[in-house]
Amino acid sequence: MTREPRPQKVVRKPEAPLSEAAFTLLVQGVLDYGIFMLDPQGYIISWNAGAERIKGYSASEIVGQHFSVFYPPEDTSSGKPQWELETAVVDGRLEDEGWRIRKDGSRFWANVVITALWNESGVLQGFGKVTRDMSEQRAAQHALSERRRLFDHLVHAQETERRRIAWDVHDDSIQAMVAVGMRLELLADRVPESYSAELGRLDASVREAISRLRSLTFRLHPPGIDRHGLAEGLSNHLEDVMGSWTMAYSFEHQLEREPTSETAVTIFRIVQETLLNVHKHARASTVALRVESVDSGILTRVVDDGTGKPMSQDSARDHFGVIEMRERAETAGGWWSMRSEPGTGTTVEFWVPNPSPVSAPAEGLP
Repeated sequence: MTREPRPQKVVRKPEAPLSEAAFTLLVQGVLDYGIFMLDPQGYIISWNAGAERIKGYSASEIVGQHFSVFYPPEDTSSGKPQWELETAVVDGRLEDEGWRIRKDGSRFWANVVITALWNESGVLQGFGKVTRDMSEQRAAQHALSERRRLFDHLVHAQETERRRIAWDVHDDSIQAMVAVGMRLELLADRVPESYSAELGRLDASVREAISRLRSLTFRLHPPGIDRHGLAEGLSNHLEDVMGSWTMAYSFEHQLEREPTSETAVTIFRIVQETLLNVHKHARASTVALRVESVDSGILTRVVDDGTGKPMSQDSARDHFGVIEMRERAETAGGWWSMRSEPGTGTTVEFWVPNPSPVSAPAEGLP
């Protein structure tokens, strides 16, 4: 009987450590980072391809020059290059971000790390310097900050206008309609019986109009938030919309302290938009809302038992609604997320900070 040969056990030899030549080759070939060395006085003694790509100098042009050539005039006049070397000697390394100068005179935003290099006897041999061009990242961050600033301005303007309209509707339209209703009640006792039915229908129409206007003012600016706080405002909103949508709901809240009016409105608007998405897309029968204090902020979770169809894919308006929810949370310094799986429903979760109020100084103290 022929036996199958046993598989030979492969014994791998330990890999040899990277040689100095290979390491030098690796450093020289890196393109995303400028990596070079300085002597103890700050003069350049080595130069890699990444440094040439970022700063524009070839090795033959820059080796031997002082590294302060990369700094703008305001930094060189203030002694920043020398200060950075001295700090690296004392602390072992220094990391900095700021403007640097290319060969052509243009500026770029750089992240710089300078590391002091010592020999075995503790004698300073020079410095290793790693530079990364952060211009694109900085521009993107500035664009994002500007977009959030504009969005925050838009949200504030929108809420101010909603509040003004709500007050106008309440003080003018609703009060006028209430007055009409009172006059109809007075007329009911004075007109002939044949007009009673018509007056009754008019009175019912007026009452319905008042109810709709009050619902409109609540959606524009929920008064419960101003008078009774976030939980009361959310509870009233759930009771209002879930009844008309014939959808069951639960609401839990555990707040250590009441948020500011601005934070409360942010949470209310995100919940309001989330519930609207559930109503329009989820085909859910139940929604669970929970608001609680977590990590010096407020965590809100909305869970439905719908189809799990991703929200806001039916129209551009719906997509904007999701973007608006995320932007509101992030503009407030928090985060927003949505998890949706077919057959298991959708969970919308977001967190916004709720900093402690600043205490007023006691009388007689500075």
